[in-house]
Amino acid sequence: MGFGQEERNATLVDSAEWNQGFDSASRTILMPRSSLPTLSPQTLAATEQALQTYAGIVARGGWPMVPEAGRLRVGMRHRAVPALRQRLAASGDLDPAAGVSEVFDSYVEAGVRRFQARHGLQADGVVRESTYRALNVPADVRLRQLETNLGRLKAMSGFLGNRFITVNIPAAQLEAVENGAVVSRHTAIVGKPDRPSPVLSVKIQEVNFNPFWTVPVSIIRKDLIPKMQAEPDYLAKYKIRVYDGRGRELDPRQINWYSEEAVNYQFRQDPGEQNSMGSVRINMPNQHSVYMHDTPQKNLFGEDRRFDSSGCVRVQNVRDLVTWILAGSQWARPQIDSVIRSGERADAKPVAPVPVYWVYITAWATSDGVVQLREDIYNRDGLGGQVAADH
Repeated sequence: MGFGQEERNATLVDSAEWNQGFDSASRTILMPRSSLPTLSPQTLAATEQALQTYAGIVARGGWPMVPEAGRLRVGMRHRAVPALRQRLAASGDLDPAAGVSEVFDSYVEAGVRRFQARHGLQADGVVRESTYRALNVPADVRLRQLETNLGRLKAMSGFLGNRFITVNIPAAQLEAVENGAVVSRHTAIVGKPDRPSPVLSVKIQEVNFNPFWTVPVSIIRKDLIPKMQAEPDYLAKYKIRVYDGRGRELDPRQINWYSEEAVNYQFRQDPGEQNSMGSVRINMPNQHSVYMHDTPQKNLFGEDRRFDSSGCVRVQNVRDLVTWILAGSQWARPQIDSVIRSGERADAKPVAPVPVYWVYITAWATSDGVVQLREDIYNRDGLGGQVAADH
């Protein structure tokens, strides 16, 4: 049955039923925001404990599937709600004492919000396709996911430095860590499934302000050539210049865009608002030629699924991160804001190179016992795509 029909079958509850079960205080769920890093002994210990908890859930028969019933939200009555209540109770997102009513009350909404928050979904309390998909991953699959990721956490359990950055690729999140505590967390955009961000361990050597962007050959081939075939003024529009092997600028009209000729040239985008790296590039030399940077497409940070880059990592509130990277140098926040405003090219070095770890962790637990689960976006957990979204 389609979503539209099911949604019509869900009824808004009569106002007479809006009793204490709809008390507004229970609708604002406060998810714990741990200051402990994802890569820490405490996270490792909490994940080992979560493994035992989930083994117990599996031993008791797991949790029920929730039938897809269109969008479910507070104030509705629907026959799918009892299964939703049981599912949320089984994973600790709803007090079992909340009962098995067909009414989607504010306690159910709070449970859905908690569930969404720990699965990296927009925590709005509305059950839609992405939430159904996460709800209906079987408990034994989640248990195996925790086992796999426990191994990854153990591999990163040594001393990582007094100051370091972690990018958790499946969570599309970055942490700046200092003296064992998270100083700031940043929403990130990471590589598409067909252009994955690599797992790596490197060091930040330099920050480039108002950078040029040299287009990688892979993007020339996959993106630039098709764009120029469809839109011949594309390069001019985005201020991308073409240079031959001797550094001479070419007119794009000299290139045969219906061949591979373009891969023989260098394409460089001028600094400015249109630049694909935005106003900042965080330089960390590595064999994959990837880095972290700003972006002009800030709207993408608001998406649930932030797998949209060609391998590099775009960082929200990048100026805050750069201020932390350059702490103790001559580059304080006023100087950073000033050089970005000027549009002039400039480079800055941190007092000491900052270690960076890009990791692939889809399941972990925080010290308050909250189990965090994410899509296996690159299908690396060995679970046959059961926790990977449809692409």
